[in-house]
Amino acid sequence: MKAWAKSFYLSAAWENTRAAYLMSQDYICERCGEPAKVAHHKRYISRGNINDTNITLNWDNLEALCQDCHNKEHHKHTPKLRYGFDADGRIVPPYLKKQLKGGDTEGDTLKLPSGRAHTWCRGCGGAQERKAGEKEWR
Repeated sequence: MKAWAKSFYLSAAWENTRAAYLMSQDYICERCGEPAKVAHHKRYISRGNINDTNITLNWDNLEALCQDCHNKEHHKHTPKLRYGFDADGRIVPPYLKKQLKGGDTEGDTLKLPSGRAHTWCRGCGGAQERKAGEKEWR
């Protein structure tokens, strides 16, 4: 919870509105049907609108969500920074996984910031690696 919003989210007005709204939705997530825990503001609360009750306490701006759907809502624009593994168990950084999703990359060389390069094999899904300036693939 952001410091500037703490007093609002701890207020009796919000607690009562939240409880009444979730109860009106039978504590069911409006997106997936799972049990809802969160009264989500469709129009996000900001420093500029936190004192506007038409935004903060209006049921038309609320949505009952489960924790998973609420997390998806707030993190949908967050880049996925997960690493993966190739067929040989080597780590594949997320920026390479993104490049490889595009299609046929067999034989393509992808340059890494570390001065290394990878060539990808469609047959085995594996990668060959070499340092910049090396002629032999490992």
